[in-house]
Amino acid sequence: MATPETPYEAVLAAARDVTKLECALDAEMLGAALLGSVYAVAETDRADAVREFVGGFLAATTRRRAAAATTIRTVFARLVPEAAGAAAVKVGKTAPPWSDRLGRVRLTGSYAYGDVYGDQTSYLATFAYDDELGGPEHAMVALVDHNIGIAKDVFVGGPAERVLGQVRQMCANDELTWFREEDPRVLRGEVSRHLAITDGLGELPGEGSLATDRALVGARLAVLPAPQRTVAPAPDDPLPADRRTVLVREFLASAEAKRFGLDAAGDADLASLHFCLSLVLDHSASLLDPDPMRWSPAVAGMFLLDWVHRRAVLDIDDAAMLPGVVRGWSAYAGRQRGLPAAAFSQTDAAIAEMVPEFVRLYTTGERRSPATAAVAQLLAEGVDLNDPQALDAWIEANRQRLADEQGGS
Repeated sequence: MATPETPYEAVLAAARDVTKLECALDAEMLGAALLGSVYAVAETDRADAVREFVGGFLAATTRRRAAAATTIRTVFARLVPEAAGAAAVKVGKTAPPWSDRLGRVRLTGSYAYGDVYGDQTSYLATFAYDDELGGPEHAMVALVDHNIGIAKDVFVGGPAERVLGQVRQMCANDELTWFREEDPRVLRGEVSRHLAITDGLGELPGEGSLATDRALVGARLAVLPAPQRTVAPAPDDPLPADRRTVLVREFLASAEAKRFGLDAAGDADLASLHFCLSLVLDHSASLLDPDPMRWSPAVAGMFLLDWVHRRAVLDIDDAAMLPGVVRGWSAYAGRQRGLPAAAFSQTDAAIAEMVPEFVRLYTTGERRSPATAAVAQLLAEGVDLNDPQALDAWIEANRQRLADEQGGS
């Protein structure tokens, strides 16, 4: 076989056996996989890139009469109906018998499940065709990661009964997970909102079927009823000063603060205590889901092993106090949210295991951002950050070194 000269020719070559498939679902999955290669390599908005590719493909293949070419045109038009020219694509005279079933599915169930911490939610919807020519009942699953604010993976497969049964069993056997039926309008809204963020990423998450199944997931979401309302824009300051004051006061009066000896900190420790608490709240405010009560092993790891080293300058007293503050706050937050005892224990054990690595990162400073490293250097040399003349003098004295470091970075 000759090497295809254009991406469109490559698609036609890859789809040469599409008419041999047994049902519409198989054809839709093949089409989505082919479009997944476009989605994976796109450098700008990936969903737009797929739409543009399908529009270009339909325009470039208008005169093709081979059954495979007319069939894959129909598949693409049903998967991406908003692409230019998609509405004009008709089922060909030599098309497989399942061609008029493409995309003609009905929702048979919608569900959600996830971990009690709120780190991740998976949305699951099941769909069926009207007959065997369409294909078997199948499931669509989308994994939303609330810590990074994206749809981390998607999957379409079946049989739907088996997928749903496995999920139900998994959740029934794990007290740290939950399962419920979900309003399909909420499912569509949440998955679409997070997929839009994923579509704009410069680099996709690692392993999974995100690229290969993205187009088919979009087609299935379009079958669901539209969300009733849009998500309200995030406030400019998700944790304003007055709310922070209340949160800190209520925490310091809690049993958890007492258990970790934070309620009776001496005058020498008060500055570090309140600084550490401010960092805990600053980190919560930096998340796309800025809930200061949502703590988990994953959130604690993001904070202690990454965020705090990039964003804050700790002295030795702050570093000594911070793990205890995080343990106390996470236990308090878990109680406020009504988490099971196993969740408390798991988070506390995870934080304890992180402490040696936290200390190592604090000692080496290897994860400091350039700005944080500069502030740390100023403090180490005794420069008053509130004295403009002292800052100017330090910059002048270190101008050459700073220029060398910037040029080498």
